Amino acid sequence: MNPAKLMKQMQKMQQDMQKAQDDLAKRQVEVTVGGGSVTVVANCAGDVLSIKIKKEAVDPDDVEMLEDLILSGVKQAIDQGRATAGKEMSKLTAGLPIPPGFM
Repeated sequence: MNPAKLMKQMQKMQQDMQKAQDDLAKRQVEVTVGGGSVTVVANCAGDVLSIKIKKEAVDPDDVEMLEDLILSGVKQAIDQGRATAGKEMSKLTAGLPIPPGFM
């Protein structure tokens, strides 16, 4: 394979990946847990953007349950964002011989 052509392909892929990462940072996922008690919004870059808690979910005698709901919602939102990001990035790298751990 022509080294210059390979270099050009790699540069294009790098530009495409940067654009995809920028787009993913703008894309949002929303997760609701506890029957709608807690809603977490995150972007596909892994940042939590907001957490909404219904008043009914706040029980001063059971703070641990609310903590668990919030943690569960945050984990699920981040997982969904990462899954979406992984799918988008794999579209860009499909068929390229990229060594493990490179990305």
